[in-house]
Amino acid sequence: MSDLWKTKEVSSQCQCFPLVIVQGFLGRAESRIWGDFERHLNHDCHGCERRVMFASVGPVSSLHDRACELYYSLVGGTVDYGEEHSATHGHSRYGRTHTQGLYPQWSLENPIHLLGHSLGGSTIVKLQYLMKQGHFGPRAHPDWIRSINTISSPFRGSQAVYTLGERVDAAPEVRPFSMGAMLSKVIHTISYFSPILPKAFDFHTESRRMSFLDISIPSLLNRMWKSDWAESYDAAPYDVTFESADQREANQEGQPHPRTFYRSCATYLTEKVEGNDNFHTVTSSNLLSFPFSPPLYFLARVMGSFDFSKIRPVPSFLDEIKVPDDVEQGLLTADYRKSLPEEYWANDGVVPLFSQWHPASCSSIHCQHVETMSPTPGIWYVEQWNNTSHMSLVPLWVASDCQKQYWLNLGRWLRAIEFQNQNI
Repeated sequence: MSDLWKTKEVSSQCQCFPLVIVQGFLGRAESRIWGDFERHLNHDCHGCERRVMFASVGPVSSLHDRACELYYSLVGGTVDYGEEHSATHGHSRYGRTHTQGLYPQWSLENPIHLLGHSLGGSTIVKLQYLMKQGHFGPRAHPDWIRSINTISSPFRGSQAVYTLGERVDAAPEVRPFSMGAMLSKVIHTISYFSPILPKAFDFHTESRRMSFLDISIPSLLNRMWKSDWAESYDAAPYDVTFESADQREANQEGQPHPRTFYRSCATYLTEKVEGNDNFHTVTSSNLLSFPFSPPLYFLARVMGSFDFSKIRPVPSFLDEIKVPDDVEQGLLTADYRKSLPEEYWANDGVVPLFSQWHPASCSSIHCQHVETMSPTPGIWYVEQWNNTSHMSLVPLWVASDCQKQYWLNLGRWLRAIEFQNQNI
């Protein structure tokens, strides 16, 4: 990180719009572990204090369902997933009812900033896309979102989902006895008993009828044998595949809205392997840079030499670099390894670096890979943090220097945006 954020002054006059935080896959901790970040977020606010809210969305739900849950958690009312979507994917159209939204005054006059970690960032992008499409009615408008800020988000997919169990040749099917298969059984079990479990185990599965209030034990056992959640096109794991990401890009999801500001924080902890290939690995020095090092260390190493040529259908980014036709036959060639840039193997233990930058490729989206204190709406600004894992910045607060610096930078970034808003 440069010293730009330390030296650039931002006017002390600011109109502090609320910041809404959206957590990632399995994220349910909220402020319990996110810690004392607000002190650094508000460090330069000179008397004003930004309101921060954690939105409650399904921790294992699809991007579409999470985006709908995010919208209604803010404005209030009964979650409506849409008639066509619900019929296509075989679940109820309506979810839970929020008698009081977190921010019912959300409007053009009362916009918000959104921050998403991991799948939370992709959820926010999906929300704005649905607002553009009129999914929530004519009143909801993408201008209601003043800025989208993301940390380690898998906009373009991740090879981690295949490593954990998704079939490379037949997603969303899951390999038996894989980590993904075991995880789906745990999720079904927790969802079954969720009405009597603490809030931390609330997976927002009302529309799928997964609790003991809706299904019998034999039905639960059938679902654990063949999961209609984990092996569906309407679930978080499938949305992290490269196939799903390509479908979103084809629909122009994530194209910047001209009056919204965008900033993504891309993290990676791997280093390039010595030699002619662009593979990445984790060294012993990297292990000290993040908590939960054993599982992330394992994933980072596997992701750093992942064979993309086995994925079917072939990901669009292989077409972008004109990979030899041999890849169509599943042959990993030396030319393929050299042609694919190292950012496809560089990763933070969960998401490859290129996928964290922004939705779609740099050739098809307006982006700038620079740090700035004078942002322009409609542009994705990307900053990269090396020697940083998927869990280094959030959610677990350990008061590290990088965590303090991230929140300080974010506070200054939001204030720079709001200063522009005052001068419109």
